[in-house]
Amino acid sequence: MPVPEPSEVIRVIAADNTRMNSQLLASALERDKRFQAIEVGADNSSLAAAILKEQPEVIVISAQLDDNPKKGFDVAREVHAARPDINIVMLLDSSERSAVVESFRAGARGVFCRSEPLKALAKCILCVHQGQIWANSKELRYLLEALSEALPLHVVDARGAVLLSKREQEVVRCVAEGLSNREIAQRLGLTEHTVKNYLFRIFDKLGVSKRVEVVLYAYSLGNQIMSGEEAGRKPEAVEPKAPAPARTRAAGLGATDAELWQRRQS
Repeated sequence: MPVPEPSEVIRVIAADNTRMNSQLLASALERDKRFQAIEVGADNSSLAAAILKEQPEVIVISAQLDDNPKKGFDVAREVHAARPDINIVMLLDSSERSAVVESFRAGARGVFCRSEPLKALAKCILCVHQGQIWANSKELRYLLEALSEALPLHVVDARGAVLLSKREQEVVRCVAEGLSNREIAQRLGLTEHTVKNYLFRIFDKLGVSKRVEVVLYAYSLGNQIMSGEEAGRKPEAVEPKAPAPARTRAAGLGATDAELWQRRQS
């Protein structure tokens, strides 16, 4: 399915592993009239200043910054926490499982391997700008496998009432494992019709319309719960926020910076 053309120019920040690479990436994107690309240095202060000044809609961040193979993930995580409205694309040297999973865990909406052509990066940026997910079938499988290892879901509404029943949570976990309706029915001792009814209810409660959206929502929620456990605090109940439509191709900023962003937005 073709990607719809944007009605306005998309502001993109390119944050590669070196200033020179950022300049090259931004220059390449600028050749596409759909983008206004801004290059930044591979450091937190430069990125924070660029976000405040340029108000980007998409940021392409290298997983490796300042010769640190993990710094890009940390920066992405902090950007996502302070400005969840900005869509993040993680630029990876390879599509290995750990890098892909860590990218989505950090809040990225898409992953892009350097071995792919620039034309594909343009399509990736367009997709995440529309709130869609950019990942190929192998990368999505890594995500599904990671979700199957996540903690149980605890989704509540604004009043604290649990939204998903125990059975609905079981169905979500089966969906995350990539099981078909028939396989879910066999595992849970249900009919296919009953499984479909459960899925319709889950879609309605979470405000989604596709199985992959359920998976990505559940994975994001599982990471919030996991973060609370790792920090030694009791995980807070999470009110669902419907993710934007998901799509696949084949099937740090410190507290001061975050506060500055919030003041700028108010």
